[in-house]
Amino acid sequence: MLPQEFLYQLKQANPIDAVMGSYVQLIRAGSLLKCQCPFHSEKTPSCVVYTQNNSFYCFGCHAGGDVITFIMKIEGLQYMDAVRMLAERAGMSVPEQEHDNGEANMRMRLLEMNRAAAKYYFENLTGPDKRGLIYLKERALKPEIIRKYGLGYAGEQWDGLLNAMHNLGYTDEELLASNLCSRSRKSGNLYDRFRNRVIFPIFDLRGSVIAFGGRTIEKDGEPKYLNSSDTPVFKKGRNLFSMNFAKKSQSKRLILAEGYMDVIAIHQAGFENVVASLGTALTADQCRLMRQYAEEVVISYDSDAAGQNATVKAVNLLRAVGLRPRILHMHDAKDPDEYIKKFGSAYFRKLLEEADDAVTYELQRCRDGTDAATEDGAITALHKAVSVLAGIENELDRNVYLSKLAKDYEISTEILKAQVEQEIRKRRKNEKKQSWTALKSAPMLPDPVNPEASAKRKEAMAEEQILCYLFRQPDALEDVMKQIRPEDFATELNRRIFQHLADKLRQGYTYDLSLFSDSFTPEEMGRITGIEPTYDEVDITPKAVQDCIRILKEQKLAPSQAADMDNDDWQARMQSLAKRKRS
Repeated sequence: MLPQEFLYQLKQANPIDAVMGSYVQLIRAGSLLKCQCPFHSEKTPSCVVYTQNNSFYCFGCHAGGDVITFIMKIEGLQYMDAVRMLAERAGMSVPEQEHDNGEANMRMRLLEMNRAAAKYYFENLTGPDKRGLIYLKERALKPEIIRKYGLGYAGEQWDGLLNAMHNLGYTDEELLASNLCSRSRKSGNLYDRFRNRVIFPIFDLRGSVIAFGGRTIEKDGEPKYLNSSDTPVFKKGRNLFSMNFAKKSQSKRLILAEGYMDVIAIHQAGFENVVASLGTALTADQCRLMRQYAEEVVISYDSDAAGQNATVKAVNLLRAVGLRPRILHMHDAKDPDEYIKKFGSAYFRKLLEEADDAVTYELQRCRDGTDAATEDGAITALHKAVSVLAGIENELDRNVYLSKLAKDYEISTEILKAQVEQEIRKRRKNEKKQSWTALKSAPMLPDPVNPEASAKRKEAMAEEQILCYLFRQPDALEDVMKQIRPEDFATELNRRIFQHLADKLRQGYTYDLSLFSDSFTPEEMGRITGIEPTYDEVDITPKAVQDCIRILKEQKLAPSQAADMDNDDWQARMQSLAKRKRS
Protein backbone atom coordinates (compact mmCIF):
# COMPACT_ATOMS: atom_id res chain seq x y z
CA MET A 1 0.00 0.00 0.00
CA LEU A 2 1.14 3.54 -0.69
CA PRO A 3 2.09 5.71 2.32
CA GLN A 4 -0.94 7.35 3.89
CA GLU A 5 0.85 10.70 3.97
CA PHE A 6 1.39 10.54 0.21
CA LEU A 7 -2.27 9.72 -0.41
CA TYR A 8 -3.31 12.61 1.84
CA GLN A 9 -1.06 15.02 -0.07
CA LEU A 10 -2.29 13.62 -3.39
CA LYS A 11 -5.92 14.26 -2.48
CA GLN A 12 -5.14 17.70 -1.10
CA ALA A 13 -3.45 18.57 -4.41
CA ASN A 14 -6.42 17.16 -6.37
CA PRO A 15 -9.64 18.52 -4.82
CA ILE A 16 -12.48 16.37 -6.05
CA ASP A 17 -14.56 19.34 -7.19
CA ALA A 18 -11.67 20.58 -9.37
CA VAL A 19 -11.03 17.12 -10.84
CA MET A 20 -14.69 16.25 -11.43
CA GLY A 21 -15.33 19.76 -12.72
CA SER A 22 -13.03 19.04 -15.67
CA TYR A 23 -15.29 16.14 -16.68
CA VAL A 24 -18.82 17.20 -15.65
CA GLN A 25 -20.72 20.42 -15.01
CA LEU A 26 -21.03 20.93 -11.25
CA ILE A 27 -24.04 22.82 -9.89
CA ARG A 28 -24.10 24.47 -6.47
CA ALA A 29 -26.92 23.12 -4.27
CA GLY A 30 -26.66 24.78 -0.86
CA SER A 31 -23.42 23.63 0.75
CA LEU A 32 -23.10 20.74 -1.70
CA LEU A 33 -22.24 20.34 -5.36
CA LYS A 34 -24.31 18.21 -7.72
CA CYS A 35 -23.98 16.97 -11.27
CA GLN A 36 -25.53 14.58 -13.73
CA CYS A 37 -23.81 11.29 -13.04
CA PRO A 38 -21.25 10.44 -15.73
CA PHE A 39 -21.69 6.71 -15.04
CA HIS A 40 -25.36 6.27 -15.92
CA SER A 41 -27.99 8.06 -18.01
CA GLU A 42 -30.14 10.59 -16.16
CA LYS A 43 -31.82 13.95 -16.68
CA THR A 44 -31.95 15.14 -13.05
CA PRO A 45 -28.63 15.44 -11.20
CA SER A 46 -28.32 12.71 -8.56
CA CYS A 47 -24.54 12.68 -8.08
CA VAL A 48 -23.38 14.66 -5.03
CA VAL A 49 -19.84 15.93 -4.45
CA TYR A 50 -18.76 16.21 -0.80
CA THR A 51 -15.85 18.64 -0.71
CA GLN A 52 -15.45 18.28 3.06
CA ASN A 53 -14.10 14.73 2.69
CA ASN A 54 -13.13 14.81 -0.99
CA SER A 55 -15.67 12.19 -2.08
CA PHE A 56 -18.64 11.74 -4.41
CA TYR A 57 -21.72 9.54 -4.34
CA CYS A 58 -24.52 8.95 -6.87
CA PHE A 59 -27.91 8.21 -5.33
CA GLY A 60 -29.06 6.82 -8.69
CA CYS A 61 -26.48 4.15 -9.60
CA HIS A 62 -24.57 4.05 -6.26
CA ALA A 63 -21.23 4.91 -7.84
CA GLY A 64 -18.99 6.65 -5.36
CA GLY A 65 -15.62 6.94 -3.75
CA ASP A 66 -12.74 9.35 -3.45
CA VAL A 67 -10.97 11.25 -6.22
CA ILE A 68 -8.88 8.17 -7.04
CA THR A 69 -12.00 6.04 -7.50
CA PHE A 70 -13.50 8.71 -9.74
CA ILE A 71 -10.47 8.72 -12.04
CA MET A 72 -10.44 4.90 -12.10
CA LYS A 73 -14.05 4.81 -13.26
CA ILE A 74 -14.09 7.79 -15.63
CA GLU A 75 -10.80 6.90 -17.35
CA GLY A 76 -11.12 3.11 -17.09
CA LEU A 77 -7.82 2.85 -15.19
CA GLN A 78 -6.42 0.51 -12.58
CA TYR A 79 -5.68 1.89 -9.10
CA MET A 80 -1.98 2.69 -9.58
CA ASP A 81 -2.58 4.18 -13.04
CA ALA A 82 -5.18 6.52 -11.52
CA VAL A 83 -2.75 7.49 -8.76
CA ARG A 84 -0.03 8.21 -11.33
CA MET A 85 -2.41 10.33 -13.42
CA LEU A 86 -3.39 12.43 -10.38
CA ALA A 87 0.23 12.69 -9.29
CA GLU A 88 1.23 13.92 -12.75
CA ARG A 89 -1.61 16.44 -12.64
CA ALA A 90 -0.30 17.76 -9.33
CA GLY A 91 3.41 17.56 -10.23
CA MET A 92 4.06 14.91 -7.58
CA SER A 93 6.27 11.80 -7.63
CA VAL A 94 4.76 8.43 -6.78
CA PRO A 95 6.70 6.49 -4.10
CA GLU A 96 8.08 3.09 -5.03
CA GLN A 97 5.99 0.10 -3.98
CA GLU A 98 7.37 -3.14 -2.71
CA HIS A 99 5.34 -5.31 -5.06
CA ASP A 100 5.35 -4.89 -8.80
CA ASN A 101 1.97 -4.43 -10.45
CA GLY A 102 2.12 -6.64 -13.53
CA GLU A 103 -1.11 -5.37 -15.05
CA ALA A 104 -0.09 -1.72 -14.66
CA ASN A 105 3.29 -2.47 -16.23
CA MET A 106 1.59 -4.18 -19.16
CA ARG A 107 -0.61 -1.12 -19.72
CA MET A 108 2.42 1.16 -19.68
CA ARG A 109 4.25 -1.11 -22.12
CA LEU A 110 1.27 -1.16 -24.50
CA LEU A 111 0.96 2.62 -24.43
CA GLU A 112 4.68 3.01 -25.12
CA MET A 113 4.46 0.48 -27.96
CA ASN A 114 1.42 2.20 -29.47
CA ARG A 115 3.34 5.47 -29.48
CA ALA A 116 6.27 3.75 -31.20
CA ALA A 117 3.92 2.13 -33.73
CA ALA A 118 2.29 5.50 -34.49
CA LYS A 119 5.74 6.94 -35.17
CA TYR A 120 6.55 3.98 -37.45
CA TYR A 121 3.34 4.45 -39.47
CA PHE A 122 3.86 8.24 -39.70
CA GLU A 123 7.41 7.83 -41.02
CA ASN A 124 6.16 5.29 -43.58
CA LEU A 125 4.12 8.06 -45.24
CA THR A 126 7.27 9.59 -46.68
CA GLY A 127 9.06 6.27 -47.24
CA PRO A 128 9.69 4.58 -50.61
CA ASP A 129 6.02 3.54 -50.95
CA LYS A 130 4.18 6.86 -51.40
CA ARG A 131 0.70 5.42 -51.98
CA GLY A 132 -0.55 6.40 -48.53
CA LEU A 133 0.63 9.98 -48.91
CA ILE A 134 -0.85 10.19 -52.40
CA TYR A 135 -4.21 8.97 -51.05
CA LEU A 136 -4.27 11.63 -48.31
CA LYS A 137 -3.35 14.36 -50.80
CA GLU A 138 -6.13 13.19 -53.11
CA ARG A 139 -8.49 13.64 -50.16
CA ALA A 140 -7.25 17.26 -50.00
CA LEU A 141 -5.70 16.97 -46.55
CA LYS A 142 -3.13 19.63 -45.73
CA PRO A 143 0.31 18.68 -44.35
CA GLU A 144 -0.40 20.41 -41.03
CA ILE A 145 -3.62 18.41 -40.49
CA ILE A 146 -1.78 15.18 -41.36
CA ARG A 147 0.81 16.00 -38.71
CA LYS A 148 -1.79 17.11 -36.15
CA TYR A 149 -3.66 13.81 -36.37
CA GLY A 150 -0.44 11.80 -36.73
CA LEU A 151 -1.78 10.03 -39.82
CA GLY A 152 0.37 7.22 -41.13
CA TYR A 153 0.66 4.40 -43.62
CA ALA A 154 1.02 0.61 -43.35
CA GLY A 155 2.66 -0.86 -46.46
CA GLU A 156 2.17 -4.24 -48.05
CA GLN A 157 4.82 -6.06 -45.97
CA TRP A 158 3.45 -8.79 -43.72
CA ASP A 159 6.04 -8.18 -41.02
CA GLY A 160 7.14 -4.54 -41.36
CA LEU A 161 5.74 -3.36 -38.03
CA LEU A 162 6.47 -6.71 -36.39
CA ASN A 163 10.18 -6.42 -37.11
CA ALA A 164 10.30 -2.73 -36.13
CA MET A 165 8.71 -3.47 -32.75
CA HIS A 166 10.94 -6.51 -32.17
CA ASN A 167 13.95 -4.28 -32.77
CA LEU A 168 12.67 -1.97 -30.02
CA GLY A 169 12.44 -4.87 -27.58
CA TYR A 170 8.70 -5.57 -27.64
CA THR A 171 7.59 -9.21 -27.39
CA ASP A 172 5.13 -11.28 -29.39
CA GLU A 173 2.81 -11.38 -26.38
CA GLU A 174 2.78 -7.58 -26.19
CA LEU A 175 2.15 -7.24 -29.94
CA LEU A 176 -0.80 -9.63 -29.69
CA ALA A 177 -2.16 -7.91 -26.57
CA SER A 178 -2.09 -4.54 -28.34
CA ASN A 179 -3.85 -6.00 -31.40
CA LEU A 180 -1.09 -4.64 -33.65
CA CYS A 181 -0.33 -8.17 -34.85
CA SER A 182 -2.30 -11.39 -35.34
CA ARG A 183 -1.19 -15.02 -35.31
CA SER A 184 -1.50 -17.21 -38.39
CA ARG A 185 -3.60 -20.32 -37.79
CA LYS A 186 -1.57 -22.26 -40.37
CA SER A 187 2.03 -21.37 -39.52
CA GLY A 188 1.60 -20.01 -36.01
CA ASN A 189 3.71 -16.99 -36.97
CA LEU A 190 2.76 -13.39 -36.24
CA TYR A 191 1.89 -10.92 -39.00
CA ASP A 192 0.96 -7.22 -39.16
CA ARG A 193 -2.75 -6.56 -38.61
CA PHE A 194 -2.71 -3.40 -40.76
CA ARG A 195 -1.40 -3.63 -44.35
CA ASN A 196 -1.96 -1.44 -47.42
CA ARG A 197 -3.89 1.03 -45.31
CA VAL A 198 -3.82 4.66 -44.30
CA ILE A 199 -3.54 4.68 -40.50
CA PHE A 200 -5.54 6.83 -38.09
CA PRO A 201 -4.10 6.79 -34.54
CA ILE A 202 -6.75 6.95 -31.81
CA PHE A 203 -5.92 9.05 -28.76
CA ASP A 204 -7.43 9.11 -25.30
CA LEU A 205 -8.28 12.34 -23.47
CA ARG A 206 -4.70 12.64 -22.18
CA GLY A 207 -3.20 12.36 -25.66
CA SER A 208 -1.90 8.77 -25.34
CA VAL A 209 -2.18 6.54 -28.42
CA ILE A 210 -4.55 3.74 -27.40
CA ALA A 211 -5.54 2.15 -30.73
CA PHE A 212 -5.58 2.49 -34.53
CA GLY A 213 -7.98 2.58 -37.43
CA GLY A 214 -6.96 1.70 -40.98
CA ARG A 215 -8.58 2.65 -44.31
CA THR A 216 -7.71 0.51 -47.33
CA ILE A 217 -6.04 2.24 -50.27
CA GLU A 218 -6.86 -0.62 -52.64
CA LYS A 219 -9.85 -0.10 -54.92
CA ASP A 220 -11.57 -3.34 -53.94
CA GLY A 221 -9.88 -3.79 -50.56
CA GLU A 222 -11.99 -5.39 -47.85
CA PRO A 223 -12.88 -4.45 -45.25
CA LYS A 224 -12.90 -0.78 -46.20
CA TYR A 225 -12.09 0.17 -42.60
CA LEU A 226 -10.26 -2.01 -40.08
CA ASN A 227 -10.14 -1.04 -36.41
CA SER A 228 -8.29 -2.23 -33.33
CA SER A 229 -10.24 -4.62 -31.15
CA ASP A 230 -10.57 -3.98 -27.42
CA THR A 231 -7.28 -4.21 -25.52
CA PRO A 232 -6.15 -3.54 -21.93
CA VAL A 233 -5.76 0.17 -22.86
CA PHE A 234 -8.65 0.56 -25.32
CA LYS A 235 -12.41 0.05 -25.15
CA LYS A 236 -13.97 1.16 -28.43
CA GLY A 237 -17.42 1.65 -26.92
CA ARG A 238 -16.07 4.16 -24.39
CA ASN A 239 -13.85 6.35 -26.58
CA LEU A 240 -14.45 8.82 -29.41
CA PHE A 241 -12.19 9.69 -32.31
CA SER A 242 -10.78 13.26 -32.01
CA MET A 243 -12.26 13.84 -28.55
CA ASN A 244 -8.78 14.83 -27.39
CA PHE A 245 -9.06 17.87 -29.69
CA ALA A 246 -12.81 18.51 -29.39
CA LYS A 247 -12.67 18.81 -25.59
CA LYS A 248 -10.48 21.91 -26.00
CA SER A 249 -13.20 23.73 -27.94
CA GLN A 250 -14.97 26.53 -26.09
CA SER A 251 -18.26 25.58 -27.73
CA LYS A 252 -20.96 23.73 -25.81
CA ARG A 253 -21.87 22.03 -29.09
CA LEU A 254 -20.28 18.91 -30.57
CA ILE A 255 -20.55 17.72 -34.16
CA LEU A 256 -21.01 13.96 -34.41
CA ALA A 257 -19.70 12.60 -37.72
CA GLU A 258 -19.74 9.06 -39.05
CA GLY A 259 -16.08 8.31 -39.75
CA TYR A 260 -12.44 9.35 -39.51
CA MET A 261 -12.25 11.22 -42.83
CA ASP A 262 -15.42 13.19 -42.11
CA VAL A 263 -14.02 14.25 -38.74
CA ILE A 264 -10.69 15.33 -40.20
CA ALA A 265 -12.32 17.18 -43.11
CA ILE A 266 -14.66 19.06 -40.73
CA HIS A 267 -11.75 19.83 -38.38
CA GLN A 268 -9.63 21.08 -41.28
CA ALA A 269 -12.51 23.35 -42.31
CA GLY A 270 -12.22 25.13 -38.98
CA PHE A 271 -14.52 23.15 -36.68
CA GLU A 272 -12.47 21.63 -33.87
CA ASN A 273 -15.53 20.40 -31.94
CA VAL A 274 -16.11 17.26 -34.03
CA VAL A 275 -15.95 13.58 -33.03
CA ALA A 276 -16.92 10.13 -34.33
CA SER A 277 -17.52 6.68 -32.88
CA LEU A 278 -14.88 4.04 -33.55
CA GLY A 279 -16.12 1.58 -36.13
CA THR A 280 -19.22 0.64 -34.13
CA ALA A 281 -22.68 2.08 -33.57
CA LEU A 282 -22.87 4.93 -31.06
CA THR A 283 -23.00 3.73 -27.44
CA ALA A 284 -24.45 5.13 -24.21
CA ASP A 285 -20.94 5.41 -22.74
CA GLN A 286 -19.84 7.56 -25.68
CA CYS A 287 -22.89 9.79 -25.21
CA ARG A 288 -22.08 10.23 -21.53
CA LEU A 289 -18.54 11.20 -22.53
CA MET A 290 -19.94 13.88 -24.86
CA ARG A 291 -22.24 15.10 -22.08
CA GLN A 292 -19.18 15.97 -20.02
CA TYR A 293 -18.17 18.61 -22.59
CA ALA A 294 -21.34 19.65 -24.43
CA GLU A 295 -25.01 20.44 -24.09
CA GLU A 296 -25.95 20.01 -27.75
CA VAL A 297 -24.86 17.53 -30.45
CA VAL A 298 -25.37 18.09 -34.18
CA ILE A 299 -25.60 14.69 -35.88
CA SER A 300 -23.80 14.87 -39.20
CA TYR A 301 -24.18 11.35 -40.54
CA ASP A 302 -24.22 10.30 -44.20
CA SER A 303 -27.41 11.02 -46.11
CA ASP A 304 -27.93 7.40 -47.24
CA ALA A 305 -30.45 5.01 -45.64
CA ALA A 306 -27.89 3.51 -43.26
CA GLY A 307 -26.85 6.97 -42.09
CA GLN A 308 -30.45 8.01 -41.47
CA ASN A 309 -31.22 4.86 -39.50
CA ALA A 310 -28.12 5.47 -37.41
CA THR A 311 -29.34 9.04 -36.83
CA VAL A 312 -32.61 7.83 -35.29
CA LYS A 313 -30.74 5.56 -32.87
CA ALA A 314 -28.28 8.32 -31.99
CA VAL A 315 -31.12 10.75 -31.20
CA ASN A 316 -32.54 8.40 -28.56
CA LEU A 317 -29.15 7.72 -26.98
CA LEU A 318 -28.24 11.40 -26.83
CA ARG A 319 -31.57 12.36 -25.29
CA ALA A 320 -31.20 9.68 -22.63
CA VAL A 321 -28.09 11.39 -21.20
CA GLY A 322 -29.59 14.89 -21.31
CA LEU A 323 -28.04 16.15 -24.57
CA ARG A 324 -30.03 18.14 -27.13
CA PRO A 325 -29.70 16.39 -30.51
CA ARG A 326 -29.97 18.31 -33.78
CA ILE A 327 -29.76 16.89 -37.30
CA LEU A 328 -27.77 18.27 -40.21
CA HIS A 329 -29.43 18.17 -43.66
CA MET A 330 -27.02 17.94 -46.59
CA HIS A 331 -28.16 18.25 -50.19
CA ASP A 332 -26.10 17.32 -53.25
CA ALA A 333 -23.48 15.55 -51.12
CA LYS A 334 -23.38 12.13 -49.51
CA ASP A 335 -21.28 13.14 -46.47
CA PRO A 336 -19.70 16.21 -44.80
CA ASP A 337 -16.33 15.62 -46.47
CA GLU A 338 -17.90 15.84 -49.94
CA TYR A 339 -20.11 18.78 -48.94
CA ILE A 340 -17.19 20.87 -47.69
CA LYS A 341 -15.17 20.13 -50.84
CA LYS A 342 -18.11 21.23 -53.03
CA PHE A 343 -19.43 24.25 -51.15
CA GLY A 344 -16.79 25.29 -48.60
CA SER A 345 -16.70 25.82 -44.84
CA ALA A 346 -18.92 28.95 -44.81
CA TYR A 347 -21.86 27.03 -46.24
CA PHE A 348 -21.20 24.14 -43.86
CA ARG A 349 -21.33 26.59 -40.93
CA LYS A 350 -24.70 27.80 -42.24
CA LEU A 351 -25.90 24.19 -42.34
CA LEU A 352 -24.90 23.76 -38.71
CA GLU A 353 -26.85 26.83 -37.65
CA GLU A 354 -29.92 25.67 -39.59
CA ALA A 355 -29.81 22.07 -38.32
CA ASP A 356 -33.23 20.77 -37.35
CA ASP A 357 -34.03 19.91 -33.78
CA ALA A 358 -34.67 16.21 -33.22
CA VAL A 359 -38.46 16.53 -32.90
CA THR A 360 -38.80 18.30 -36.26
CA TYR A 361 -36.63 15.61 -37.83
CA GLU A 362 -38.70 12.80 -36.31
CA LEU A 363 -41.98 14.41 -37.38
CA GLN A 364 -40.68 14.71 -40.93
CA ARG A 365 -39.69 11.04 -40.91
CA CYS A 366 -43.26 10.11 -39.97
CA ARG A 367 -44.13 10.83 -43.60
CA ASP A 368 -41.53 8.36 -44.92
CA GLY A 369 -43.11 5.50 -46.85
CA THR A 370 -46.54 7.16 -46.97
CA ASP A 371 -48.34 9.51 -49.32
CA ALA A 372 -49.51 12.19 -46.91
CA ALA A 373 -51.64 13.70 -49.70
CA THR A 374 -54.02 10.73 -49.41
CA GLU A 375 -56.35 10.08 -46.46
CA ASP A 376 -54.77 6.71 -45.63
CA GLY A 377 -51.29 8.15 -45.88
CA ALA A 378 -52.16 11.13 -43.68
CA ILE A 379 -53.74 8.89 -41.03
CA THR A 380 -50.68 6.61 -40.96
CA ALA A 381 -48.31 9.57 -40.67
CA LEU A 382 -50.44 11.20 -37.95
CA HIS A 383 -50.48 8.03 -35.83
CA LYS A 384 -46.67 7.99 -35.98
CA ALA A 385 -46.56 11.71 -35.18
CA VAL A 386 -48.82 11.25 -32.13
CA SER A 387 -46.25 8.81 -30.75
CA VAL A 388 -43.47 11.39 -31.27
CA LEU A 389 -45.44 14.20 -29.61
CA ALA A 390 -46.32 12.03 -26.62
CA GLY A 391 -42.62 11.61 -25.97
CA ILE A 392 -42.07 15.37 -25.42
CA GLU A 393 -42.03 15.93 -21.66
CA ASN A 394 -42.35 19.72 -21.57
CA GLU A 395 -46.02 20.65 -22.14
CA LEU A 396 -45.24 24.05 -23.67
CA ASP A 397 -42.80 22.55 -26.17
CA ARG A 398 -45.28 19.79 -26.97
CA ASN A 399 -48.10 22.26 -27.68
CA VAL A 400 -45.89 24.30 -30.05
CA TYR A 401 -45.15 21.24 -32.18
CA LEU A 402 -48.75 20.06 -31.86
CA SER A 403 -50.18 23.34 -33.21
CA LYS A 404 -47.76 23.35 -36.14
CA LEU A 405 -48.54 19.72 -36.98
CA ALA A 406 -52.30 20.32 -36.85
CA LYS A 407 -51.88 23.22 -39.25
CA ASP A 408 -49.70 21.17 -41.63
CA TYR A 409 -52.27 18.35 -41.79
CA GLU A 410 -55.26 20.72 -41.66
CA ILE A 411 -56.94 19.00 -38.72
CA SER A 412 -58.40 20.25 -35.44
CA THR A 413 -55.81 21.07 -32.79
CA GLU A 414 -58.20 19.84 -30.09
CA ILE A 415 -58.64 16.45 -31.76
CA LEU A 416 -54.90 15.99 -32.20
CA LYS A 417 -54.26 17.10 -28.62
CA ALA A 418 -56.82 14.60 -27.31
CA GLN A 419 -55.05 11.79 -29.19
CA VAL A 420 -51.67 12.81 -27.81
CA GLU A 421 -52.98 13.03 -24.22
CA GLN A 422 -54.58 9.60 -24.61
CA GLU A 423 -51.21 8.19 -25.72
CA ILE A 424 -49.51 9.86 -22.73
CA ARG A 425 -52.03 8.34 -20.29
CA LYS A 426 -51.52 4.94 -21.91
CA ARG A 427 -47.75 5.21 -21.51
CA ARG A 428 -47.99 6.33 -17.89
CA LYS A 429 -50.27 3.42 -17.11
CA ASN A 430 -47.79 1.01 -18.69
CA GLU A 431 -44.92 2.65 -16.80
CA LYS A 432 -46.76 2.26 -13.49
CA LYS A 433 -47.47 -1.37 -14.31
CA GLN A 434 -43.82 -1.98 -15.15
CA SER A 435 -42.68 -0.14 -12.01
CA TRP A 436 -45.01 -2.22 -9.87
CA THR A 437 -43.76 -5.42 -11.48
CA ALA A 438 -40.17 -4.34 -10.88
CA LEU A 439 -40.96 -3.38 -7.28
CA LYS A 440 -42.55 -6.77 -6.58
CA SER A 441 -39.58 -8.59 -8.05
CA ALA A 442 -36.94 -6.34 -6.44
CA PRO A 443 -36.38 -8.49 -3.32
CA MET A 444 -35.63 -11.44 -5.61
CA LEU A 445 -33.02 -9.57 -7.63
CA PRO A 446 -29.41 -10.33 -6.67
CA ASP A 447 -27.13 -7.55 -5.54
CA PRO A 448 -23.92 -7.94 -7.58
CA VAL A 449 -21.83 -5.93 -5.09
CA ASN A 450 -23.18 -7.42 -1.85
CA PRO A 451 -25.08 -10.55 -2.94
CA GLU A 452 -26.10 -11.66 0.58
CA ALA A 453 -27.83 -8.36 1.38
CA SER A 454 -30.99 -9.25 -0.57
CA ALA A 455 -31.74 -12.26 1.65
CA LYS A 456 -30.35 -10.65 4.82
CA ARG A 457 -31.66 -7.12 4.51
CA LYS A 458 -32.16 -6.58 8.24
CA GLU A 459 -28.66 -7.78 9.10
CA ALA A 460 -27.11 -5.76 6.24
CA MET A 461 -28.77 -2.57 7.54
CA ALA A 462 -27.49 -3.28 11.04
CA GLU A 463 -23.99 -3.79 9.67
CA GLU A 464 -24.14 -0.54 7.70
CA GLN A 465 -25.15 1.42 10.78
CA ILE A 466 -22.25 -0.06 12.77
CA LEU A 467 -19.86 0.88 9.98
CA CYS A 468 -21.36 4.36 9.69
CA TYR A 469 -20.90 4.85 13.45
CA LEU A 470 -17.22 3.88 13.15
CA PHE A 471 -16.69 6.12 10.12
CA ARG A 472 -17.98 9.02 12.20
CA GLN A 473 -16.26 7.99 15.42
CA PRO A 474 -13.25 5.77 14.63
CA ASP A 475 -12.02 6.17 18.22
CA ALA A 476 -14.93 3.93 19.29
CA LEU A 477 -13.43 0.92 17.49
CA GLU A 478 -12.12 -0.86 20.58
CA ASP A 479 -15.45 -0.49 22.39
CA VAL A 480 -17.26 -1.97 19.40
CA MET A 481 -14.68 -4.74 18.96
CA LYS A 482 -15.33 -5.85 22.56
CA GLN A 483 -18.93 -6.59 21.56
CA ILE A 484 -18.64 -7.94 18.02
CA ARG A 485 -16.12 -9.59 15.71
CA PRO A 486 -15.88 -9.64 11.90
CA GLU A 487 -17.17 -13.22 11.84
CA ASP A 488 -20.44 -12.01 13.39
CA PHE A 489 -21.23 -10.03 10.25
CA ALA A 490 -23.80 -11.71 8.02
CA THR A 491 -22.67 -10.31 4.64
CA GLU A 492 -19.21 -10.89 3.20
CA LEU A 493 -18.72 -7.36 1.85
CA ASN A 494 -19.53 -5.60 5.13
CA ARG A 495 -17.39 -8.16 6.99
CA ARG A 496 -14.40 -7.26 4.79
CA ILE A 497 -15.03 -3.52 5.25
CA PHE A 498 -15.19 -3.95 9.04
CA GLN A 499 -12.05 -6.10 9.14
CA HIS A 500 -10.11 -3.75 6.85
CA LEU A 501 -11.13 -0.69 8.84
CA ALA A 502 -10.18 -2.36 12.12
CA ASP A 503 -6.79 -3.42 10.77
CA LYS A 504 -5.94 0.04 9.48
CA LEU A 505 -7.10 1.90 12.56
CA ARG A 506 -5.12 -0.46 14.80
CA GLN A 507 -2.05 0.19 12.64
CA GLY A 508 -2.36 3.86 13.52
CA TYR A 509 -3.93 5.14 10.31
CA THR A 510 -6.38 8.03 10.44
CA TYR A 511 -9.80 7.20 8.99
CA ASP A 512 -10.17 8.29 5.39
CA LEU A 513 -11.83 6.78 2.33
CA SER A 514 -8.37 6.30 0.82
CA LEU A 515 -7.83 3.50 3.34
CA PHE A 516 -10.09 1.35 1.15
CA SER A 517 -9.13 2.50 -2.36
CA ASP A 518 -6.43 -0.04 -3.18
CA SER A 519 -8.19 -3.05 -1.59
CA PHE A 520 -11.75 -2.68 -2.88
CA THR A 521 -13.16 -2.45 -6.40
CA PRO A 522 -14.66 0.83 -7.68
CA GLU A 523 -18.13 -0.74 -7.32
CA GLU A 524 -17.40 -1.69 -3.70
CA MET A 525 -15.99 1.80 -3.09
CA GLY A 526 -19.36 3.15 -4.23
CA ARG A 527 -21.09 1.16 -1.50
CA ILE A 528 -18.57 2.21 1.16
CA THR A 529 -18.95 5.87 0.19
CA GLY A 530 -22.74 5.56 0.17
CA ILE A 531 -23.00 4.35 3.78
CA GLU A 532 -22.66 7.79 5.38
CA PRO A 533 -25.02 9.65 2.95
CA THR A 534 -27.62 6.88 3.40
CA TYR A 535 -27.73 7.46 7.16
CA ASP A 536 -27.07 11.18 6.99
CA GLU A 537 -30.19 12.11 9.00
CA VAL A 538 -29.95 9.18 11.41
CA ASP A 539 -28.41 9.83 14.83
CA ILE A 540 -26.55 6.55 15.46
CA THR A 541 -25.91 6.51 19.17
CA PRO A 542 -23.87 3.93 21.14
CA LYS A 543 -27.20 2.43 22.26
CA ALA A 544 -28.33 2.11 18.64
CA VAL A 545 -25.05 0.36 17.85
CA GLN A 546 -25.68 -2.09 20.68
CA ASP A 547 -29.11 -2.82 19.21
CA CYS A 548 -27.52 -3.44 15.81
CA ILE A 549 -24.97 -5.78 17.39
CA ARG A 550 -27.78 -7.64 19.19
CA ILE A 551 -29.62 -8.08 15.88
CA LEU A 552 -26.55 -9.60 14.26
CA LYS A 553 -25.97 -11.96 17.14
CA GLU A 554 -29.55 -12.99 17.71
CA GLN A 555 -30.73 -13.14 14.09
CA LYS A 556 -34.14 -14.24 15.38
CA LEU A 557 -36.10 -13.24 12.29
CA ALA A 558 -36.34 -15.81 9.52
CA PRO A 559 -34.50 -14.91 6.28
CA SER A 560 -37.80 -14.60 4.42
CA GLN A 561 -39.09 -12.05 6.93
CA ALA A 562 -35.85 -10.11 6.81
CA ALA A 563 -35.97 -9.94 3.03
CA ASP A 564 -39.46 -8.43 3.20
CA MET A 565 -38.50 -5.61 5.55
CA ASP A 566 -38.30 -2.16 4.02
CA ASN A 567 -36.64 0.91 5.56
CA ASP A 568 -39.77 1.90 7.52
CA ASP A 569 -40.09 -1.62 8.96
CA TRP A 570 -36.42 -1.51 9.90
CA GLN A 571 -36.74 1.83 11.71
CA ALA A 572 -39.86 0.58 13.54
CA ARG A 573 -37.92 -2.51 14.59
CA MET A 574 -35.06 -0.37 15.89
CA GLN A 575 -37.45 1.85 17.88
CA SER A 576 -39.13 -1.23 19.34
CA LEU A 577 -35.81 -2.64 20.47
CA ALA A 578 -34.82 0.69 22.01
CA LYS A 579 -38.12 0.94 23.94
CA ARG A 580 -37.79 -2.64 25.15
CA LYS A 581 -34.28 -1.92 26.41
CA ARG A 582 -35.39 1.25 28.25
CA SER A 583 -38.22 -0.62 29.93
